[in-house]
Amino acid sequence: MMSCFAFFVPWREIFLAQSMMPIINWALIAPEVIVCLAAVVVMLVDAFGRPTQRWITGTISLVGVVAAAVSTIWLWSAGTAAGDAFNGMIVLDELRLSFTLIFLLVSGLTVLISTVWVDGENLPAGEFHSLLLFATVGMMLMASGNDLVIIFLGLEILSIATYVMAGFRRTDVRSNESSLKYFILGSFSSAFLLYGIALIYGATSIGPDGPAGRVVAGTTNIAEIATRLGQAQYPALLFAGAAMMLVGFGFKIATAPFHIWTPDVYEGAPTPVTAFMAAGPKAAGFASFMRVFIFGLPFVVSASASSGNLHTLWVATLTVMAILTMTLGNVVAIVQNNIKRMLAYSSIAHAGYALVGFVAAGAATDLTQRNTAITAVIFYLLTYAVMNIGAFAVVQLIARSGDRRTSFEDYRGIGFESPALAFSLSLFMLSLLGMPLTAGFMGKIVVFGAAIDQKFYGLVVIGVLNTAVSAYYYLRLIIVMFFGERTIAWSAPRVPASVALALVITVLGVLYLGIFPGRVINALQTRIESQIFTDNISRKGAR
Repeated sequence: MMSCFAFFVPWREIFLAQSMMPIINWALIAPEVIVCLAAVVVMLVDAFGRPTQRWITGTISLVGVVAAAVSTIWLWSAGTAAGDAFNGMIVLDELRLSFTLIFLLVSGLTVLISTVWVDGENLPAGEFHSLLLFATVGMMLMASGNDLVIIFLGLEILSIATYVMAGFRRTDVRSNESSLKYFILGSFSSAFLLYGIALIYGATSIGPDGPAGRVVAGTTNIAEIATRLGQAQYPALLFAGAAMMLVGFGFKIATAPFHIWTPDVYEGAPTPVTAFMAAGPKAAGFASFMRVFIFGLPFVVSASASSGNLHTLWVATLTVMAILTMTLGNVVAIVQNNIKRMLAYSSIAHAGYALVGFVAAGAATDLTQRNTAITAVIFYLLTYAVMNIGAFAVVQLIARSGDRRTSFEDYRGIGFESPALAFSLSLFMLSLLGMPLTAGFMGKIVVFGAAIDQKFYGLVVIGVLNTAVSAYYYLRLIIVMFFGERTIAWSAPRVPASVALALVITVLGVLYLGIFPGRVINALQTRIESQIFTDNISRKGAR
């Protein structure tokens, strides 16, 4: 009887400790709340408004995105104490705020470039805009989550909305196939991620012989996970859980060998949705991926060898993944004749470039170098989002209704018949290649520089060689546009005001980030001080 009571008491304490009401701080989640409210308003306006007034939901969406951006900047400048709000599940730092602004930029540009598609194909604008806003909320939660549960919640909100958007062209078999493939493989990867979270939770429990002298349940809080690595009750589960989560995140950011879904989904989905998927969810995946592995499974000097081995293992694994992703994406892109598939493999390659900076951040044993590497990844993903959405905006205009014209032959000889679109697309291709004075060049400089600081010379050499390989398919499109001879009649598409605005923003963004990147890099500079990281580096220096 007494033994049963003794068994029950610790678990009763655990339940009471974890069921306490959280401290609510609405200011801390103001950007997410604003975008959620905008999505709800869009649904109501779509339900009770006139079907012909499609511009209203787009305008409301843009207003919500701008308001959320203003609140994010306010959080950045004024700040608010995160502390114990929401039981520490929401974090306020430069990593979160930088990625939030990227997500809002991607969402706003997607609203602008989707206008012509929604009107031209007579699709329900309100449904699309509300799904887009809910997907944006999911991305923002993935960046702000300091708990694996919040990250998974954000991931599922993003995924479900994106599954529907990929198949939004209901009468198109290719769009339906794209949505179904993305749903099946996405669900599979989500299962890996969720199982990894469960294993990490079990691994971080502490037995009665631990420092507390009693049973302590496992945790999904990322900061708490880092503090328990050296005293975990089941260290072997850490390796299995980290491997499962690596598979789940690898799928979301489209790294080899988890990239199989990318070409088919990008090709079949409507072009504005493809533009959103290539920029937004990829950045969201990197945001949560870095937070979990850099802050939850950091470089730790402890008595237990398991935590150090775990860190070494995931850094080595990501190095191999970066090499495979860069190489496979660029090599396979060479043989593509469909521009959307070419840009899909290009997206895979760019995930590999971003992984170079990720590896540098994970291997850093100095707090300043780690934060510099994280900033490099953020800046790279910002530049990629700007030039990629600009490229897809042009592709959408040329593809026309139903994405009928997406092969390289459709671009033959259009350079001087539609010079504005051709020169804009050429600039985006050169930026994706990494030509000097473009955003892509500075993005590669900062991530490769971070890797050189950590002495990953071989990885940087492979990245530079892959950049040279990518010159073939990027320059091929430019040559086809300006030097190819067109054999059939072609009329230049009309450029609506919203798409023109998106093109102006992206063109200026590519040039500004390529010529004057310093101010943006300084603004994005992370200054996150992880206590576990600082303490252990100090002990290492003392030795």
